[in-house]
Parts: sequence; C-alpha cells; structure tokens
Amino acid sequence: MKRSKKITGAAALLLALVLALNLAGCSNKTGTAADDGAYKYGKIDIPGKDGALCGAPIYIAYDRGFFAEEGFDVTLISADAETRKIGLNNGTIPIVNGDFQFFPSIEEGVNVKVVDGLHNGCIKFIVKKGSPIKTAADLRGKKIAVDEIGGTPHQVASVWVEKAGISADQSKKEVEFVVFSDGNLEIEALKKDEVDVAALWDPLGSVYTSGEHADEYEVLFDLSTDPTFAGKYCCFLYASAKVISDSPEKVSALLRAYHKAQEWIAENPKEAVDIISDKQYSAIEDKALAEELVKSYAYPSAQSHANNTQDVGADVLYFATELYNIGYLKTAPAQFADDAYYKVDLTLGK
Repeated sequence: MKRSKKITGAAALLLALVLALNLAGCSNKTGTAADDGAYKYGKIDIPGKDGALCGAPIYIAYDRGFFAEEGFDVTLISADAETRKIGLNNGTIPIVNGDFQFFPSIEEGVNVKVVDGLHNGCIKFIVKKGSPIKTAADLRGKKIAVDEIGGTPHQVASVWVEKAGISADQSKKEVEFVVFSDGNLEIEALKKDEVDVAALWDPLGSVYTSGEHADEYEVLFDLSTDPTFAGKYCCFLYASAKVISDSPEKVSALLRAYHKAQEWIAENPKEAVDIISDKQYSAIEDKALAEELVKSYAYPSAQSHANNTQDVGADVLYFATELYNIGYLKTAPAQFADDAYYKVDLTLGK
C-alpha cells in the first residue's frame, strides 16, 4: 500500500507540473512571443555584429522588438562577405545590409536581390589640414588609402576621380590605391605622408576631423553631401532570391520590421544612439558626434515611406551606370537594374 501511494503521489505531482507548464506556455504564446512556438516565422540569423554605426536599423529592430512583432526570433551573427553570399544563396541568411559593392557579386551569380534602401552616405575621404588637395582633379598622381580593392571606399573613389577625368585603372598610374587592413592604419599612413588621402568608413572619417583632431585633418569628400552621391541610397537591403521565391511573405515581414526601425531612428536619433552605445552594438565614444552622423544618413521617416520619397530602383540604376562606366560592371545598366531590383509587396503575410 505504501508503494502504491508513493506512485500515485508522484503521478499527481507530475500531472500538476505538466499542467502548470502548459498554462505557462499558453500564456507566453498569447503575450510577448517568449518562446519559438510563438513566432510566426521562427528563428532566423541576421548578420548584425560588425559594430558599424550604419547598421543602426538592425540594432534598433532587434532591441525594440520590431523583428519579434513581425514574427521573427532573430539571432544577430557575425558574418564576413563570403559567409553572407553563401547564406544568401542557400537561404539560410534571408537578408543582409550592404552597399553597391554587392553589385559585381550579383553579376557574378550570387542569388540575391536588392529589395530596399537602408540609408544615405557613410564614407569620408580625409586629408591633412592645409593639404593642397581640394578637389578630385587634384588627385592625379596621388596615393589613396582604402580598406580593400573592390570595396566600397575604393569604388566610390574610383567613380569620383573618373568623373574628374582621372583614370582609376591602376595600370595607367594616374592614381594609386594603397590597401590597409584597418582604418587606423590608414590614418597612420596619412600622418606619415605615406599616402595623400585616407578613404574611411564612419565614424573614423568624422572622429579624425573633429574634436581634438580638428587641427590635424579635414574632410575632402563626404558621400552624404557630394553632388555625385548626395540624396541617394549608398547602402541597400539584399534579400535571398531563394527566400523570395519560397516564402515572399517572410521578406515582406522583414522589410516591415526594418521600416519600423528606420522610422523610429528618424524620429529618435538621440535615443537610438543611446541604445546602440549602451547596449554595445557599436563602440561609440562621442554620442553627440554619433547622433549627427545618424541624422546625416537620412534614415527614411514614416512620411518618406508613405510617399515613396526615394526611388530605390532609380538609385540601383544610377550606381549600376556609374560602375559600368568605370568597368566594374559589364552588364548594360538598365538590364542589370531590372534583374537586380525586386519590389516587395509589403502587404504579404499581414
């Protein structure tokens, strides 16, 4: 009898525990999407750990719960360019942010589509204070530090000098590009006169031309204000063509999350910088400077999205044309833009 009572008591306790867990699970599913079963689209990985300030919409969509609202349990991962390409090709990474550096990869067969714009300029070229170099035309015979050949600063510089009548083709030796693995090394080379110009991603370009460095360096070129690039998306959102084909509603939902983040940043730039800094999504030493940079990137507001103020397809065509003109693309620009850009129906899956 004692053995029977112990078994019955244990069974009762187990049943009570199961019921309690089931009730808790039901509570989560109708509340804040706390477990995987509550997310409409389940778990996904998004590259978002590179620390770049221009990745602000990813950090905000993650931190403010916009991804979760749209049905995604997101894990932010680190991923280099090759990892992103592989993930986009096979659909394990549904979406990434990137600039027009991705265009040649699309031409080479990476299975990806431009689906939206993310923000405007985030690259600056700097020179020593008082440098005789004032315009692109002054760069003939000069050395420009870049992070990689084929990278965006290199492509931007190539477009800029070509428009001034200087060939960016290294074999012609009208301008020389010197590669450094780190932006700080570019600054050091500029300081030692080993190069004449440093082409830098933000925030370095702004950090070294303001505050304690304002008397040492100055901005030669700003992607956000130069007439060749101003008012155009430099950074786009790229979605896996496989995911677009298999689950177009997922891409639609992801874009809605990004739009919410962009709009929130546009309305709350200071708060966005606080979140990004305090949560260490990006290493920010000067919050005031970071806030000015975030504003300069012109993240689309709700009104901009509603009015389709900025034409993503037109910007894709524009940069495809510029890259075609300097030999970085071989496909006719109109054909490339038509193949590369995919307009997403944002109502899918609502």
